[in-house]
Amino acid sequence: MGAFKETKLPADAPAAQKALGWVDDRFPLTKLWNDQWGRYYAPKNFNFWYIFGSLAMLVLVLQIVTGIFLTMHYKPDANLAFASVEYIMREVPWGWLVRYMHSTGASAFFIIVYLHMTRALLYGSYRKPRELIWLFGFAIFLCLMAEAFFGYLLPWGQMSYWGAQVIVNLFGAIPLIGPDLSLWIRGDYVVSDATLNRFFAFHVIAIPLVLLGLVAAHLIALHEVGSSNPDGIEVKENLGPDGHPFDSIPSHPYYTVHDLFGVSVFLLIFSAVVFFAPEMGGYFLEYNNFLPGDPLKTPLHIAPTWYFTPFYSVLRAVTADFMWVLMVAVAAYVSFLWLKSKLAFRTKAVIAVIAIVAIIGMLPQVLDAKFWGVVFFGGSVVILAFLPWLDHSPVKSIRYRPTWHKVLYALLALTFVALGYLGTQPPSVIKTIVSQAGTLYYFAFFLLMPWWSTMGTFKKVPDRVVFHAH
Repeated sequence: MGAFKETKLPADAPAAQKALGWVDDRFPLTKLWNDQWGRYYAPKNFNFWYIFGSLAMLVLVLQIVTGIFLTMHYKPDANLAFASVEYIMREVPWGWLVRYMHSTGASAFFIIVYLHMTRALLYGSYRKPRELIWLFGFAIFLCLMAEAFFGYLLPWGQMSYWGAQVIVNLFGAIPLIGPDLSLWIRGDYVVSDATLNRFFAFHVIAIPLVLLGLVAAHLIALHEVGSSNPDGIEVKENLGPDGHPFDSIPSHPYYTVHDLFGVSVFLLIFSAVVFFAPEMGGYFLEYNNFLPGDPLKTPLHIAPTWYFTPFYSVLRAVTADFMWVLMVAVAAYVSFLWLKSKLAFRTKAVIAVIAIVAIIGMLPQVLDAKFWGVVFFGGSVVILAFLPWLDHSPVKSIRYRPTWHKVLYALLALTFVALGYLGTQPPSVIKTIVSQAGTLYYFAFFLLMPWWSTMGTFKKVPDRVVFHAH
């Protein structure tokens, strides 16, 4: 090992510079800053869609800080949890603000993450060489869903209690292991003090640690291959004499200012919600959750928080009658694969066998619709992970795709919002039919993407990024 070498600074150097030099000799602080932001070169044509990554980081910090202050006063005990939340709201100085910031922050987090994922869909940010970035991002999304689910029980309100009861019971639909799995998750035969304690441990310690690790991996992978851009052009293919891409600029100060403006706008909206509409009409904080959880009194309509409802609608759409439609859809899709896919014969045969087993399993005498609802519920989330291998379009960005591609993306967005709304409403015949139609379109969009993404007349992608100074 080499001898320790200390950076020599002039005797009249400022004290701050000397302190920084002392740290840099022992820890690569300046190098980390330059590598990850200060001298990280990013494409010069970023638009407003690119502020959501930094906003997600801001909200993550906000949630951790407010969460720490909430745990100082919260009691993870079935007999004391609801009263401790009331104590925070009424007696702890500024406790109401911290609680509302945390509850609003949860919804803000999902809004930002959904918009961040929308940007990836629009500009093909999941395409080669950024597949691993997308997979880390997908893992972060799963962690956020788990974090929100575990945290939702903690206030011990009516909707928290019964929402957890319903969701945990869904695992009971899994053949053979379902009942035991539900019992293991709850820690009891019903949602009780044991459930609350383990959910508290996961929400406060386990999931945040995993989440922070995944965020770090997401950022390291991003800065390794470079950021995407609205044109879907790899700027690293055109390097200048300084070794940096022609069409890139340093993140600091340019995107520091860009992101600070986005942060300012976000904080303005966030503050307005926190101070004037923290319940957001019952979508951010349900009215039933202002009542203590009562195992003997079931709410008329039990639904998860709004950010889960698009996937919850998929679960509810899978009824006994709809199973026949799904059987036909599976058979039609496998037939289409055999006719149009370039997969190897062995792969096609394996897929066909799996499909036949699934169709037999969909018969009412074999497995009930509740089980398949859980399967499609999980599938509607997991299918997002496969996007890098489903999209075969010759161009990355939606800017250079056919107009009808844009219509398909717009319909997907409308379907997702519609499913989200229907998931918050009591079920009815018409709403169930609409949910079923939305479910079919949602899966068709992704499962047929390898074919429709290559069809149509594509615009020529320019050699250099398109940039207009503001």
